[in-house]
Amino acid sequence: MSFGQRAKKDFAKNKLIYLMLSPAIIYFIVFHYGPMYGMQIAFKDFAINLGIGGSPWTGFDNFTEFFSSFYFGRILVNTLLLSLYSLIFAFPAGIVLALLLNEVRKSWFKRSVQTITYMPHFVSLVVVVGIMFDFLARDGLVNNLLTSVFGTEPIAFMREADWFRTLYISSGIWQNIGWSSIIFLAAISTIDPSIYEAAKIDGASRWKQTLNVTIPGIAPTIIILLILNIGHMLSVGNEKILLMYNPITYSTADVIGTYTYRKGILETNYSYAAAVGMFNAIISFTLLIVANAISRKTSETKLW
Repeated sequence: MSFGQRAKKDFAKNKLIYLMLSPAIIYFIVFHYGPMYGMQIAFKDFAINLGIGGSPWTGFDNFTEFFSSFYFGRILVNTLLLSLYSLIFAFPAGIVLALLLNEVRKSWFKRSVQTITYMPHFVSLVVVVGIMFDFLARDGLVNNLLTSVFGTEPIAFMREADWFRTLYISSGIWQNIGWSSIIFLAAISTIDPSIYEAAKIDGASRWKQTLNVTIPGIAPTIIILLILNIGHMLSVGNEKILLMYNPITYSTADVIGTYTYRKGILETNYSYAAAVGMFNAIISFTLLIVANAISRKTSETKLW
């Protein structure tokens, strides 16, 4: 039986399933695979009046210009540092909260903590950054407390380049720690209770049970999410950065995504922006492949 016959037979047998799947297929075709046609403008001097097909080819000129640009090293370092800090501080925060909540025996207290930590996730980024500007202003709550308690001079936190990474990471932890803990709590709930009973019989304390039962039990989930996060290392939260940064903080805040936005949208240099975006996508894909390969060799957990 040929492939076409097998496909036709399978479709006839599972046509309702394919019907349910069709909206997702259409979405990916229209919004993910369709736009790939436009990626060729990264190798062209794109002009709107000529269109994608009529614009002249320039080869790798846009990539060469980007790699030789003064901003290349700065935005690459900023992107990698923000992503690295997120992996070091933000990613484990959800795991730690889930482990702590798992040890809480008072259900009312556990539910209260979960509700309080989940709520910031549903607050708009615009509102979150607006709160940060109000609280961290020179005459804001934070400076008033620092001045009254420690006698320090007011600090313009949102206009200090040295403070940007700290504010970006800490505000991200506050907003997402509760939401990210959900999946780890779900993973903990799947651990066989008999394993904990066996650990108790062997005399393991709660701390030992956490180290030798809980953490190994959720390790596959941690590894999968870590691989996915590594694959998005160069795709840090551009929307939040656009709301937070300003020309004064470009030295530490400007990343590949925001640089692409300025070049492509504000300066209408579409070909150059497409080249930068393609570079970003290739590096992200490479990091994902490498992370998955390392995980496959060092453990039994992998994406494919």
